Amino acid sequence: MKIAAILHLCMTLFHQGYSNNLTSCQGRCGYGTDSGYPCQCNTACERYNDCCSDYFTQCKDAATSCNGRCGENYNSQNPCHCNSLCSQYNNCCNDYTQLCNAASGDTITDAELKSLSETLYTLDSNKASASQLVIDPQALVPDSQTSSQSDLSPGKLFKSLDENTLFSRPTYAALLNVLDNYKRMTGQAESFSSQQITEQETFLKETMLNTKLGRELYGLLYTKGIYGSESEFIEDLKNMWFGLYSRNNNVLDSSGFEHIFAGEIKGGKVSGFHNWIQFYLNEKRGVLNYYSHSFNGPWSNYPDVLGLQFMWDGYYKQVGSAVIGSSPEFDLAIYTLCYIARPGKQCRLSLGGTELLIQTYTWDNSSYGNGKKYIASAYPVSM
Repeated sequence: MKIAAILHLCMTLFHQGYSNNLTSCQGRCGYGTDSGYPCQCNTACERYNDCCSDYFTQCKDAATSCNGRCGENYNSQNPCHCNSLCSQYNNCCNDYTQLCNAASGDTITDAELKSLSETLYTLDSNKASASQLVIDPQALVPDSQTSSQSDLSPGKLFKSLDENTLFSRPTYAALLNVLDNYKRMTGQAESFSSQQITEQETFLKETMLNTKLGRELYGLLYTKGIYGSESEFIEDLKNMWFGLYSRNNNVLDSSGFEHIFAGEIKGGKVSGFHNWIQFYLNEKRGVLNYYSHSFNGPWSNYPDVLGLQFMWDGYYKQVGSAVIGSSPEFDLAIYTLCYIARPGKQCRLSLGGTELLIQTYTWDNSSYGNGKKYIASAYPVSM
């Protein structure tokens, strides 16, 4: 008799649990309509008035938070996401970083960013030495005076550079080949010959695959599941950095590389322009006049960071921050790392034990692949 009672109780609890599962949206949000359930848990149920009683709390309110969702599989019904790829696609829930960064092994934590950037800093064997690069920052101005357009420095910023040594290195040579492929005025469509496209590919391969620094970056992104192969990595960087989009006049006139490395003119002023080698080349040609600097980083050797004021062939840049003396692969690596890990946000790195902030921006008006965002800008924060 006792055995029969226990069996009856177990069957009752089982059916109650089974019934509760059928009438709850827990674990079912966004699933297609299923006639095997007495109520549904997708957006169609609102129209047909057959939602489960907990639909709004389980699927609507919870869908905008990562609470209990870190690492979940992608579900197109959700308005935001909580997996390792949401940063790339710029569709993470607002609390993703807070709730999931430490919990998910697939995300790049702040500690990992600082650790990797220290490694990249150590591996930058192609950076300029103090004997290869000599600069003269001259006038230092407060932030309140950066808009004055006053030439307070009689001399050039770059006093000397050992071009024979540095520019003969493969990554520098690859950068030089790409820098002169652009029209600096926005609103003028960019187009590339097959040779110029090859130069873009060579630049990525030389910097990211043929240096220890680039391979270290790829190694982290591979272990995080962001890329499954070197070819996938390079192809994504090609789109991310060299894919064209429109900043002006509805023509394909810009890219992340052009904006950050080469510099542009938009609205009568300099836009982007955050690369020291491009600065040096234009100053040497006499088309760039260095005015002053508003920030000088705490580093005593290269790479260092400066916030620069200058006139570029008649167009003014109020604050153009740049890493100075770094190799092309170092610049590309830290900007790529920060853009993938913290798109549209500030990214905290560490160089020689000193914090460096990188600000990144996504281009939100167009995309590539399955909704990935082009890089719009990235630069060191000078403060």
